[in-house]
Amino acid sequence: MTSTILTIAMPKGRIFEEAVQMLRNAGYDLPPEFEDSRKLIIDIEQANMRFILAKPMDVPTYVEHGVADVGIAGKDVMLEEKRDVYEVLDLGISRCHLAVAGLPGIELDSVAPKIASKYPNVASSYFRSQGKQVEIIKLNGSIELAPMIGLADRIVDIVSTGRTLKENGLVETEKIMDITSRFIVNPVSYRVKAKVIDDMVGRLEKVIEGKEVVR
Repeated sequence: MTSTILTIAMPKGRIFEEAVQMLRNAGYDLPPEFEDSRKLIIDIEQANMRFILAKPMDVPTYVEHGVADVGIAGKDVMLEEKRDVYEVLDLGISRCHLAVAGLPGIELDSVAPKIASKYPNVASSYFRSQGKQVEIIKLNGSIELAPMIGLADRIVDIVSTGRTLKENGLVETEKIMDITSRFIVNPVSYRVKAKVIDDMVGRLEKVIEGKEVVR
């Protein structure tokens, strides 16, 4: 592999699938079986690219520390992690929103209600902006359980279709903000590999605008 190889950190799941299609539309030669690989590091020699597949919350960390030159991360993760990276482009993929949810008909406790979330910083900031003092409980998964078992009065989580909330008897009470995936860059890599990164950003911009990418 050459020294101009670009290392890209990407989360598994929906963002990965949509981002891979976007890169293909941008003219990058990614093999058909790429999405089926179980490897955590995938080298695509013909494209001079290396992919690191990571947990969504870890992508900005890899980019900040330079083990990845660029990455693709949800705005929710960017707000929660507050890493020292450049947020260069809104890719407009994996659209969803952050919301407050809870059991229907249950009012918030007037004294320090409990809020469960895997986004403790985002949740704390939101309720503080509303002038409300809350107790934040950090959970890593199955956030919907918290109100059901009495652990919390409300949750703050990502909502896509709303199906998971509905199936667990919860309702959305407040919308915090819309979320899309962002293209992020390590500041040092941007200086050292400016040409290849700018080329990728330019191609992705054309895809976003619906223009044909000249290969």
